[in-house]
Amino acid sequence: MDSKTFAENICKILKDHKAEDVVMIDLGGKTEVCDFYVVAGGRSMTHTRSLIEHVEEENEKIGVGAIRSEGIREGRWAVLDYGDVIVHIFNDESRLFYHLESLWDDGKNVTRF
Repeated sequence: MDSKTFAENICKILKDHKAEDVVMIDLGGKTEVCDFYVVAGGRSMTHTRSLIEHVEEENEKIGVGAIRSEGIREGRWAVLDYGDVIVHIFNDESRLFYHLESLWDDGKNVTRF
């Protein structure tokens, strides 16, 4: 599966589990770190942790595990690194503080789900 399709599938998982403001940011040509960021919001720390768990579970079903993960226990900002796709799930306060979309949005590379 290509990285765009993989990122879109993650967005669908997040929307199916009531994530807020799910966006996919195409970083092609902007960084060598990854091809796509997926950014979403959780309504609470518990919801943020739950969203990460659902993404991990669904991807493990297709044999894909995260290379790294950070921040899951705290629930304020969690990151799953799948190589070409990095997933960021924030609670409201952390999302407003970091606002990743504004750092990478060039007007045509952000898809909202």
